[in-house]
Amino acid sequence: MGGTGVDIDDISEQPVHENTAGAPAPPAAHEVLAVVFQIRQGRLSVLLWRRARPPFEGAWVLPGGRIGASEGLDESIRRQLAQKVDVCDLTHLEQLETRGDPGRHPHGRILATSYLGLVPADIDPVTPEDTSWHPASGLPSMGFDHAAMVHAGRRRLRAKLSYTNVGFALAPQEFTMSELSGYYRAALGHDVAATNLRRVLLRRGQIEETGRSVPSGRSGGRPAALFRFRARRLEITDAFAVLRPPSQ
Repeated sequence: MGGTGVDIDDISEQPVHENTAGAPAPPAAHEVLAVVFQIRQGRLSVLLWRRARPPFEGAWVLPGGRIGASEGLDESIRRQLAQKVDVCDLTHLEQLETRGDPGRHPHGRILATSYLGLVPADIDPVTPEDTSWHPASGLPSMGFDHAAMVHAGRRRLRAKLSYTNVGFALAPQEFTMSELSGYYRAALGHDVAATNLRRVLLRRGQIEETGRSVPSGRSGGRPAALFRFRARRLEITDAFAVLRPPSQ
């Protein structure tokens, strides 16, 4: 990524030689990539960086790079996010998918394992100049198959908001129900009523009141109660639940 750039370009700069009959195929290189989401200004946003050289020069891609010789997948993606895009504040990280289409990278056979990462809304990571947040619903021109990975990450997040407590990874430690419904609305892509969300999440045991509140605004009214997630690790709370749009 610029001076601290992602090493995707270093994955396979050597020419790919055709395999002779009966000869073993060369081992495929393996990269890890991160679909990092955060709710920013009321929108679900994804962290992307702009490539500075071919292939796909000038296009936006996901942060990541080649796995180190002595690294596991999880270790590698955490290292690369911390070193290359200065993202250390992930509250959730899980493996998303592995893509192995022989033609997905013009430099040869390169497997790609993508991860879904979430950053809470009250954190503002400091990122390099060639890195920025983009609305997940309006992606710029992207290289490789990375746009498909972003869409896969968005589908995974929407599904998990229905049957797990993964909302903890999008929200601050404490929040009002109005704020939390805004995070859910941004991630799900449809309206979420605060009163209904409160009822559902309390019934599932995901959230609890802190006993504190925030003062009312200029218009007066009742102070808004503060809530928190009971657990800040992933838990399945209703395996068959689906959070549907109001019309459904």
